[in-house]
Amino acid sequence: MDCSHVFDFKVNRLTLVFTLFLALFFVTPLLYAQEDTSKATVTAHAEPEAEKKFNLGKFALHHIADSHSWHVIGDTFIGLPVILYTQGGLVMFNADEFHGDDEAKLVVERAGQRFVKLHEKIYYATATANAEGEYVEVDANHHAKNVRPLDFSVTKNVCTLLLSVVVMLLVFLNVANGYKKRKGKSPKGLQSWMEPLILFVRDDIARPNLGHKYERFMPYLLTVFFFIWFNNMLGLVPFLPGGANLTGNIAVTAVLSVITLIIVVTNGNKYYWKHIFTPDVPWWLYIVLVPVEIIGVFTKPIALAIRLFANITAGHILMLSLIGLIFVFNSVYVSVVSVPFALFIGAIELLVAFIQAFIFTMLSALFIGMAIEEHH
Repeated sequence: MDCSHVFDFKVNRLTLVFTLFLALFFVTPLLYAQEDTSKATVTAHAEPEAEKKFNLGKFALHHIADSHSWHVIGDTFIGLPVILYTQGGLVMFNADEFHGDDEAKLVVERAGQRFVKLHEKIYYATATANAEGEYVEVDANHHAKNVRPLDFSVTKNVCTLLLSVVVMLLVFLNVANGYKKRKGKSPKGLQSWMEPLILFVRDDIARPNLGHKYERFMPYLLTVFFFIWFNNMLGLVPFLPGGANLTGNIAVTAVLSVITLIIVVTNGNKYYWKHIFTPDVPWWLYIVLVPVEIIGVFTKPIALAIRLFANITAGHILMLSLIGLIFVFNSVYVSVVSVPFALFIGAIELLVAFIQAFIFTMLSALFIGMAIEEHH
């Protein structure tokens, strides 16, 4: 049977998807910069004598940080629910009420309390404004001194987290139904896309590191692999429903690493714990090796969290920095160099999104495998 036409169709489909992503990254500079340039124009009209210098660091950090609103395009934002547990109880309102040119000058009053936002953090507002009209007291480093309520708001990262859960459920329920309806038959549709990836996790990650016990941990390994990969890809989309830097948030990667740590600790056999607390070395070496082994139990998941966080964040910052060079030099001619480089880094980020999901899953499987390995 000649399957060459089927292979050519799949190759063409992959090429089309990759081309669409490249086109997406080509318009990224305009989408990311439109908000900042519009604000700069307003400032220029308001203060023609004072030319404001473009802050590249602030520009990059602003776009990778979590926020209480979701940027659509230009000055269009979607306000997200703000949920605060305050001294007067639970308070809820929409983040649109904070939207303005200078958020530190805007006060939202609820339940007899006043709130103000600075750098995407919500504080209790001061009784009176300072000389600049702001209701926040700041130190020399521009860090707020005001007290903060407990913030349980639905931020952009939270929305992306929920969105990725919905996407994963839709994808894998569809694949599972495909296996039920087409039992014993070749995969079709979405099932044919996902099956090679599922087999990749099973044959190249789970089996080599976990041996014959791999099936017990496959649900976790598949979940963490696709969760990280899906969110890495969503983070590369520069507009709604993408744009959030979820896997570049240390809190998210730390939780994933803690889950791996819990699985390792709860499944570790007696040989694993014996190697940590009573290694086969002279007793006088225990004073060095035992503390090192105990520290190693915690440094492994810490390394998992930092590696994923740092690599994803660094990729976003690099792309934004290349785009920001246009505004640093205030010349459209710089775009001839910066935009192709940003496009190139964006294409590499597609590969990095998969590689980081693979590395996190593989190391998780390796650590679990070390804990359940039988004595030989």
